[in-house]
Amino acid sequence: MNRVLSSSFYKHCNRAIHQTIPKHRNETQLQTAGPVASLIKSRSVIRFRGPDTVKFLRGLLTNDIRKIGEPIGDKTANFPTPNVPTTSVTPIYAALLTPQGRFLYDLFLYKPPNSDTKLDTTGTGPASDPNQPFELFADVDASVLDELLATFTKYRLRSKVEIDNVASEFSCWQRYGSGPSDNSSDVEEPEAASVGWGAGEDGAAMSSSSEAPLIEADKETDEQNYLMWRIEKGVAEGSIEIPKGEAMPLEYNLVGLNAISFDKGCYVGQELIARTHHRGVIRKRLVPLRFQDNDGKVIDKVIPGSEVVNRESGKKAGLVTTALGCRGLGLLRLEEALKGSTALSIQGQEDVKVVASKPDWWPSDWLQDLQQHTAFA
Repeated sequence: MNRVLSSSFYKHCNRAIHQTIPKHRNETQLQTAGPVASLIKSRSVIRFRGPDTVKFLRGLLTNDIRKIGEPIGDKTANFPTPNVPTTSVTPIYAALLTPQGRFLYDLFLYKPPNSDTKLDTTGTGPASDPNQPFELFADVDASVLDELLATFTKYRLRSKVEIDNVASEFSCWQRYGSGPSDNSSDVEEPEAASVGWGAGEDGAAMSSSSEAPLIEADKETDEQNYLMWRIEKGVAEGSIEIPKGEAMPLEYNLVGLNAISFDKGCYVGQELIARTHHRGVIRKRLVPLRFQDNDGKVIDKVIPGSEVVNRESGKKAGLVTTALGCRGLGLLRLEEALKGSTALSIQGQEDVKVVASKPDWWPSDWLQDLQQHTAFA
């Protein structure tokens, strides 16, 4: 499975349905189908526009926004329009933190194509607009849209940047699942590329034919399939799954998801993040969970906020942060979660066993650092 960096923007009129997926899908079908596209209604779109956009965001967000303006090469597509580059500006995942280094909001930032990569009104050549303003789009958690806009406006001061809600003009779509894109790799960011943070090249556009992604039929429920896919990968999104004002970004694996740069300079909340990263050991992390009974049968009655405990030692292992059916995400102490113990259960529901797993995309040094620190202690 290869996630193509979250939520590509499509105007509603540009949508094409090529093949449908049945409404009810089990986990095995979801793992083998794809690539699949889902409409993500839980995300909204905002726009930053103005000459100070990059400078403004660079001083606030955890990632280095300057990368979004780097050259992308000169490859061009043979399909569907000759002048459109097959390599797009790679979107950037970033977060806005509190001054104390706690998570507030996450954003996927996109730079729209320049006018010279679009056809003019005659359709015979590239367009040209020398007065085109610099702008970036971002998809954000829709549940906190108003307060997110208010927060950015508060920080704007005299910066020459406009911040607008353009949710009525754009929708967020997510492509995920197995398929041809799985064969691509990201040399610089292999871990993040495995869950889709990295691919900015449309290989299909380099040929005269392409394999269209599957489109789920029921647009009122298909986001649940994407949520299940994320849960199985151990990836949280938004200010509900990553508790706003409380969550430590490093515990929610934002470093492995390439949301944090440690060489970009100062940003809001940077001191705690840098100190923890360079001197500390992350003892708790977000991990995928599976809920089952003593016979191995799945159980789907767990709710977010439930405590996970070790029945044998009586120690608290962590909390369930997200639950969907028999799957979930949990912020657990790694020494309890990944030692292969069968003693983890839900507090007050001793018949519910909790099975935690390590995502394939995790960097290997995360566990090595923990093991070395534990041995030294």
